[in-house]
Order: sequence, then C-alpha cells, then structure tokens
Amino acid sequence: MVEEKFFSDRERLVQALAHDCARDLQKGIKERGQASFLVSGGSTPEPVYRELSKRPLPWSQINVALVDERWVEKTESGSNQAFIEKCLLQNCAAEAPFLGMKTAHASAVEGQADCERAYGELPNPFDVCVLGMGSDGHTASLFPHAAGLEAALDPNSAQLCSAITARQSEVTGVHTERMTLTLAGILQARDIKLLITGDEKLKVYREALLGSDELEMPVRSILKQGLKPVTVYWAP
Repeated sequence: MVEEKFFSDRERLVQALAHDCARDLQKGIKERGQASFLVSGGSTPEPVYRELSKRPLPWSQINVALVDERWVEKTESGSNQAFIEKCLLQNCAAEAPFLGMKTAHASAVEGQADCERAYGELPNPFDVCVLGMGSDGHTASLFPHAAGLEAALDPNSAQLCSAITARQSEVTGVHTERMTLTLAGILQARDIKLLITGDEKLKVYREALLGSDELEMPVRSILKQGLKPVTVYWAP
C-alpha cells in the first residue's frame, strides 16, 4: 500500500504535494465540515507549507496539529510550533486553528495526559499526515531504540501521543526529550504522506523497505503497516 511519486526536481515535488494536501483537506471539509492536518517540522517540508499558506482554502475549518515536538519552549531553538507558525500559519492559512504539543509541564512524560486529551478532541479520522524521515530511519519522533519506542510502535495502542527520549546523536541534536504521535495515532490519518529528498534519504528509504526491524528503523512501521495508504514523495 505504498505509492511512490518521484519527481525530477524539488519544485515539482512541492507543487504536487501542496496540491494533494489541499485536495485531501477539502475532501474532509466537504464530508464533515472540517478537517485535520497533521504536520512535521524540518527544512524539507518548509517550501510545501509556504506554498500551501498562499492557497485560498477554508483555513478556519482546517485544524493544524503537530506530528511531534521537542520539549522546548516556543521561544527556544528547535521548536516545531514556532517553525509551523512561521512558515505555514501565514497568509491565507493564518486563520487556521492550531494545536501544539508542548505543555507547561516540566517533562514530556508529565505532559502526555494533557496532550492526549487535546489530540483526542481533533476531528477524527485525521485527513492528512505529513511525515519526514531522518538518515537514521526515524519518522516523527520515533527514533531508533529510543526509550518508550516499543510502546509507541504498538499499532493497537489506545494512545495517540507518547513521550519519547531518544538516544542523542547527530540527528537528534541536544533535545532528546520529545512528544510524538504514536504509530496508532498516525494510523488515524486517512492519508499518510512521507516526504524525502536527496540520494542519501532515498538509499535509507530503500533499506527500510528491505528490512523488518522496526526498532532499528522506525519508519518501517509506517511503510509496512498495510492498514492505511502511504504516498512517498521524493526528489533529488
């Protein structure tokens, strides 16, 4: 159930992914009067969000929510909330309701219950979930062999959100304490879009398809779940 959409350059990818997200969000609004749009941070999706922000969608009916977050304040470096506010919640999309993950609690573990309640109030099923993938095979904040990973990858979990402590690496940076959607939470989405760019990420993606150890490469849990369609967008 993995569809590949590969493009010759990133501009074509940006336009195609923005178009597909807009189409699927409008479908949700047509069916239920509102939609849920789950978004990841990172430099790769930034031009997609900037393009989407200019599109005259009924943004007041589109609930934007984070896929994952570093346990940092919005004013600190690395905040996905600040990133999304800067590149997506602008222009036409400025009126979209937004749900972040960082709470006032000192730790992600302490904030998990509040985060769970808030995400449980989003229009469900979620309409679109945009994921990225790291060179280590992580997606969302589901990092290889992280504390809390095994429970977060349970497809039958009742939890939408999970606190994760990653093993520090070049990929994680210093902020290893995270809140993330669980695999079960991601699978609440009707459409999962995995965005990757560059030859290195393509190699990692193909390695993920070949293997089966999800704790080693958690993105495998998305690619191999077989329950919801996954579309992979790639450009050099």
